[in-house]
Amino acid sequence: MVNELIRHGLRFIGLILVQGLILKNMEIGHLINPFLYVLFIIQLPFELPAWIGLMLAFVLGFFVDLFYGTMGMHMAACTLMGWARPSILRFMVPRDGYEFGQQPTIQDMGKMWFLSYAAILIVLHHFFLFTLEIFSFREILLTIVRVIFSSAATLLLVVVTQFLFYRTREST
Repeated sequence: MVNELIRHGLRFIGLILVQGLILKNMEIGHLINPFLYVLFIIQLPFELPAWIGLMLAFVLGFFVDLFYGTMGMHMAACTLMGWARPSILRFMVPRDGYEFGQQPTIQDMGKMWFLSYAAILIVLHHFFLFTLEIFSFREILLTIVRVIFSSAATLLLVVVTQFLFYRTREST
């Protein structure tokens, strides 16, 4: 239990620092903004009570807002993501349910399940964030293009991170 808390705490801090110190300063173009920090919300344990996930998402967004100077936009998008996560997990529950101790990773849940789950949450987050940023429907096509490109870049980073930092479980 303590090891899990330490691991999630280090992931929280690490993702915020990578986002705020590295990804924020990368010029990929006006249309592509990868937000790797959403991986923290995506990988919260299945057993975590919804209200704790919501609070963690809120705090995560708060710290990212400090790096970006966006006055609550990331906080709002993360809170929406944390609020929607339990419903998405209920919608995507495997036939046998989630096993205790299983994590929402590619290694535990499989590629297709993880890609679907992560893509839904990432697109939701990005659409809400970019809509808040523009706060106008005049540029809805630009917003949709940004959501598509940024979501693809974020999903790619999330998958690469999964393969770099998580070992496959050995079958015994």
